Amino acid sequence: MKLNMGCGHAKVAGFINVDLYPACNPDLVCDLEVLPWPWPDNSIEVVKFNHCLEHMGQNSRVFLGIMKELYRICKDGAQIEINVPHPRHDDFINDPTHVRIITPELLTLFDREQNDMWQMTGAANSPLAHYLDVNFKIKSAVSILAEPYASKFDKGEISAEAAQSMARDLNNVIREIRIVILALKATSNRTVAA
Repeated sequence: MKLNMGCGHAKVAGFINVDLYPACNPDLVCDLEVLPWPWPDNSIEVVKFNHCLEHMGQNSRVFLGIMKELYRICKDGAQIEINVPHPRHDDFINDPTHVRIITPELLTLFDREQNDMWQMTGAANSPLAHYLDVNFKIKSAVSILAEPYASKFDKGEISAEAAQSMARDLNNVIREIRIVILALKATSNRTVAA
């Protein structure tokens, strides 16, 4: 089973298209901030959050509940595709319904192996994978540059490192972040090439 969460009017064939608003005519009307979700344990192979996860979980307990629920419904190895606006882009800043910043760094808090490493080194990072009994591993994370940076990058006028450096200091350098995470449930430690 495959889920397209917060689909709006962008339905995907072969997926159960889920949205809060009946006006979108989704396959299933569901408030994803109300838990538990209506899917059985270990039943989902792929989940898409295309510009919707940043609209959920303004309250941190609700967001942590969403992550725990996502883990519950996913099969071992399930792929979760998350596309979000970069938190320093006007697309994020100017929408009052954007309540949660989503970054690869945030999602590493739900990675057991990373949590173990932080605990061994005495780092102050919150080991949420252990607190929530979840394990998500980042498979890939791609930053999509905004203009004029995308054109300059394509022409070789700026490097990926320079673009990332600018994005730390300036707004509107990166437009979108596309992240793929895997739900890992097997007891053995698995590593995923990023």
